[in-house]
Amino acid sequence: MVAGMEISASAVRAASEVRVVFGRVKRRLKALADTDDLTPSQSSVLSRLDKDGPASASELATAERIRPQSMAAILAALRQADLIQRHPDPQDGRRQVVSLTSAGRHRLQGDRKVRQEWLAQALQDHCTEAERQKIITALALLDRAIEAAR
Repeated sequence: MVAGMEISASAVRAASEVRVVFGRVKRRLKALADTDDLTPSQSSVLSRLDKDGPASASELATAERIRPQSMAAILAALRQADLIQRHPDPQDGRRQVVSLTSAGRHRLQGDRKVRQEWLAQALQDHCTEAERQKIITALALLDRAIEAAR
């Protein structure tokens, strides 16, 4: 609550429904991913490397909010699976940076494609064009609210 401002019932209901629906979508999309052999932490690190580019183990640990020892174990497992590689930092040769291998990138792209296709098919099969346009509009509004509340 902001200094004396009461939150409207519609805002509370919308927040609750968004949280519930997004949780359901997230669980369904996660179930579709080809990450049966990866932990959620390992999948998160792969996604972060894909999104943000190469990083040191300590940078990844900070970004993922885990201990450096835990990150070392995650990176060892990903390296064993040939999904990441280590190489010297171009700015500081004493430091190692981690990046995706082509196998790691391919794995992420395949998982994303499967999830995108499933969701697009569900929207195509169960929503009208007008409803899909409302979803697009609602998501833009939600994104605006989230960005403004930072």
